Amino acid sequence: MNIAVVIPALNEEGPLPLVLRDLAPLLANGSLQRVILVDNGSTDNTAQVAREGGAEVVPQPQRGYGSACLAGFAHLAQDPPDVVVILDADHSDYVEDLALLVEPIERGQADMVLGERTTLAERGALLPNQVFGNKLATALIRVHTGHRYRDMGPFRAIRWTSLMAMEMEDPAFGWNVEMQMKAIQRGLVVREVAVRYRTRVGTSKISGTIKGTVKAGIGILRATWRYRA
Repeated sequence: MNIAVVIPALNEEGPLPLVLRDLAPLLANGSLQRVILVDNGSTDNTAQVAREGGAEVVPQPQRGYGSACLAGFAHLAQDPPDVVVILDADHSDYVEDLALLVEPIERGQADMVLGERTTLAERGALLPNQVFGNKLATALIRVHTGHRYRDMGPFRAIRWTSLMAMEMEDPAFGWNVEMQMKAIQRGLVVREVAVRYRTRVGTSKISGTIKGTVKAGIGILRATWRYRA
């Protein structure tokens, strides 16, 4: 299958070379076809680092995780892949686990596969506010959809046709909630697989600050209400 990776990034010039280094063997052996780095208004050398690392760079000055993802998908729409993998730029996810996400889709056993971090995460990699936010979000999603997710991890793979059917729109922190709720509402086959997770390089703009945590929490609450069936 034709597989593309979309990496939303904001000021990640430090960890990004590590992510691109890990992706390079997959590009070389043909198991991955494209890497799209969406520069979400960075003020550092994120875009330059991405180009030097072999990624296609898509500028998206409108800040927001969802805005960055949407820009990446719009870029891919010119030549759509079979599967899209979303990956963070902070080197917290193990690129080597990408095959675990894609394999169920390739076998026709799933439309969307989420990387579940809670089982295999390194000690301390998931901060207390992340753990609480995951539990809150998954509980609210279960109330509205009846489906029990274990995690809201950003490392995920989805069939392109399924992604288009979702008609994603959230520009910010509600992105993952929207996707996981719409997947159930649209009748997609969803799986979660345990993936490894390590402490990110640098400080998270969301979980690493009080302001970011509060904004993300509000975004999650709004999204679970907005995208309810």
